[in-house]
Amino acid sequence: MKKLGKFLRSRFVLGAACILLEFAVLVALFWLLYAYFMPITVLAWVIHVVALLALFNEDDIPEFKLLYLTILLMVPVLGTFVVLILRSNTASKKDYQRYEQSMREVLPRLPRETQPEQLKTQSPEAWLQANYLQDATGYPCFAHTRTEYFPLGEDFHRALAEDLEGATQFIFLEYFIVQEGQMWDSVHDILRRKVRQGVKVYMMYDDFGCMTTLPERYYAQLCNEGIHCVPANKFKPIISHIHNNRDHRKIAVIDGRVGYTGGVNLADEYINAITRFGHWKDTAVRLEGSGVWNLTALFVAQWNTQTDDRIAVREVLTPPEEKRDGRGYVMPFGDGPKPIYTDTIGKNVYLNMINAAKDYLYIMTPYLICDRELLNALRLAARKGVDVRLITPHIPDKKIVFLLTRSNYRALMADGVRIYEYTPGFVHAKNFLCDDVFAVCGTINLDYRSLVHHFECGVWMYDTDCIMDMKRDFLETLALSREVTEKSPRISAWQQLLAGVLKILFPLL
Repeated sequence: MKKLGKFLRSRFVLGAACILLEFAVLVALFWLLYAYFMPITVLAWVIHVVALLALFNEDDIPEFKLLYLTILLMVPVLGTFVVLILRSNTASKKDYQRYEQSMREVLPRLPRETQPEQLKTQSPEAWLQANYLQDATGYPCFAHTRTEYFPLGEDFHRALAEDLEGATQFIFLEYFIVQEGQMWDSVHDILRRKVRQGVKVYMMYDDFGCMTTLPERYYAQLCNEGIHCVPANKFKPIISHIHNNRDHRKIAVIDGRVGYTGGVNLADEYINAITRFGHWKDTAVRLEGSGVWNLTALFVAQWNTQTDDRIAVREVLTPPEEKRDGRGYVMPFGDGPKPIYTDTIGKNVYLNMINAAKDYLYIMTPYLICDRELLNALRLAARKGVDVRLITPHIPDKKIVFLLTRSNYRALMADGVRIYEYTPGFVHAKNFLCDDVFAVCGTINLDYRSLVHHFECGVWMYDTDCIMDMKRDFLETLALSREVTEKSPRISAWQQLLAGVLKILFPLL
């Protein structure tokens, strides 16, 4: 009862109640004006018809169009008002202008030591992917980068702690979830020591993601300790795009020479210090050398949009003292909501990899709730003869999400996609790997939140040292997983019905 009472008094519940109340008041106000004021009635019908025509002709993800059209047709006129509120999921004009200013400062300082054309003779597919990413994001491709892959959060934690201890100039940390406990406490201790040694420490966590894991003004405590800290997309109990556009990135940069990203947040379940959903399987990648430029730039650009405590770009984006020996090419990249990002970059990177696969395509993902375009690409790859295998969790963190994930199994399996569930517990890794030469490790889930709404990041790699380590880890994880077959337990009829309804609504969730 104490836990329930604490939850009901939490900022999350109170904020959600405020937002629902605001929504109800706005709907009631609109309905009263519509019912009793003729000019509003006429105007509402005009807007309703215009909205229908606009949606039919809009270049948008079909699943979103289906949802909005369903609302408009089932609830005429009032549905238009509801859709206008629901569609406010893009970044504001102010956010866009601040981000554009940051990018104008950051991009000119990034070296172009490796042009995509250099890849053309080695691999046309790699050249096309690098060319697309550079065009879509402005971030360059790099050689001279050592890569190291961590198959578990525990491995990442040890390596991160060692690199943090070696920091002499600055530390950048950007994480979706931070929670007090063994993992964060150990990192926190190092950060406080580094501040006393004169190292500049900048920390950014997502306010919505940490709503139930950190005290409300935790950033103020860190600031008092000398750590520059800001909660990204600070939660406000009002109807706002901010609630959709969460900062789901996981980035650590030390002195601009070492960088990390992957699925691991700074909380104990990610290193199996506590058990929530069985064994937690997560991954990360470490970069050392030129490729860290992009991770540094991603952090600085995001930080400078969130606070007036700006980072001087020229002080942190400086040439490394020496070029590292590293096989292949890396391209860290970012993604986020419109209009800050004009493309669904994470989705397009995944689509390009799926379409480029010739021998095999191996994927680890916690969720499988993506649009028809991605699902059809996976099915087509399997039908062409590519060995397509997916590893998903066996113990879910969210039962409704798991139901939707499983509801997509049958269609994929019918076309030859092989699906495995990680029986020891929960897979949180976001890995794409194909043909021993291409890989992506980052934060981008196969769901609408990651592919459309959130700020995300990842590292695209071509022929790097760690790719074979990623393959080895996938096969070892496969050996611990159970293949889903026609004889596997199926979802019941009522679950199928529920999944069908949720698929219409899920682009909003």
